[in-house]
Amino acid sequence: MLNTYAIIILATLLVGLLLELISNLLNLSHLKAELPEEFKDIYDQEKYEKSQAYTRRVTKFGLFESVFDLLVLLVFWFMGGFDYLDNFIRQYGHGELLNGLAFIFVLMLGQSLIKLPFKYYSTFVIEEEFGFNKMTHTTFVLDLVRGLLLGGVLGGVLLTGVLYFFIRLESVAWLYCWVGVMLFTLAIQYITPIWIMPLFNKFTPLEEGELHTAVMNFAKGVNFTLSGIYVIDGSKRSSKSNAFFTGFGKNKRIALYDTLVEQLSVKEMVGVLAHEIGHYKKKHLIKSMVVNFLQMGVMFYLLSFFLKNEGLHNAFFMSHPPSVYAGLIFFGMLYSPISMVLSQLSNLFSRKHEYEADAYSKEHTAEADCLIGALKKLSLNNLSNLTPHPFYVSLNYSHPTVMDRIKTLRGNG
Repeated sequence: MLNTYAIIILATLLVGLLLELISNLLNLSHLKAELPEEFKDIYDQEKYEKSQAYTRRVTKFGLFESVFDLLVLLVFWFMGGFDYLDNFIRQYGHGELLNGLAFIFVLMLGQSLIKLPFKYYSTFVIEEEFGFNKMTHTTFVLDLVRGLLLGGVLGGVLLTGVLYFFIRLESVAWLYCWVGVMLFTLAIQYITPIWIMPLFNKFTPLEEGELHTAVMNFAKGVNFTLSGIYVIDGSKRSSKSNAFFTGFGKNKRIALYDTLVEQLSVKEMVGVLAHEIGHYKKKHLIKSMVVNFLQMGVMFYLLSFFLKNEGLHNAFFMSHPPSVYAGLIFFGMLYSPISMVLSQLSNLFSRKHEYEADAYSKEHTAEADCLIGALKKLSLNNLSNLTPHPFYVSLNYSHPTVMDRIKTLRGNG
């Protein structure tokens, strides 16, 4: 018989899937046959229909994957999989720390293997069909291996620390974990552009020329110091494009996908980069980090009450006394309703920040058309859904819709 914890977790999983199903069906039903007037200068009907076909294909595949993942979890749960794995690991007689690392490693590896066929199909069938995929099978395998090794090393270090503190310190462990994870996160963000990203992509300094001059002049004009402008070989994986900032302080860098450099004019590139600089000038990164760290502190505090909760362990049919490592996994599922609500608030603030960065770009380039032209081209080249349903947007979008951003930039929002 299911106890209260099991009912809460099961209900959360089912409600989450139901919300995903409803939002996706509403999103598909909201696709418009007629091309929006705003985009008639850049889209043709064939390209517009292709973007809608892409939305339908990705949505249906995503729903199938979500249902499959939930079924696998439920079967594993109710067949006593967590307890079986725990018993298997305990028979070798290692302490709780090593048992915990093995328990969580096996679960994470199993999850990765289950998702692998979906990732392969998405890349080499769907993305290939719509002209996005540029990745070879060799690159796919190398990315997978490097990702697993990197995740294993960094995740292992972080997990070892969390388990150690909760095993040894108990009542004050949540505070040590909170501080430790915050420091670890800051360190990772600092080293990512220097050591981690180059493992997957080649960063080449932008050649001297019109674009380099325009970007540096703009940055100098708004008193924004750059240590460099780099072009990423994103085209070896996908024809989709992006741009972002990396680093802190004097190590601030602009990273441009080579596909973006090819697709946008110099003025449009400056509009995009002005938007990114706007995020920095408005302190959006710092604000987001502070909010995330506060949420992390609350999560660790709540975690300290449930790690060795007998009722929570019984919900997953565990036969041994409660353990820190199993409690960590089970609390993650119990915490999911709170996480779901927080993600909506996070998306809301993120969309607000995007509007503010757009406004900064408009103000400092003195012409909204720079960013508007870039947004239109990015939508075209990425086959974006131009008419997403508001409910779907509220649940899934960290950015406003491209139509809302353009309206706001034109002063009609």
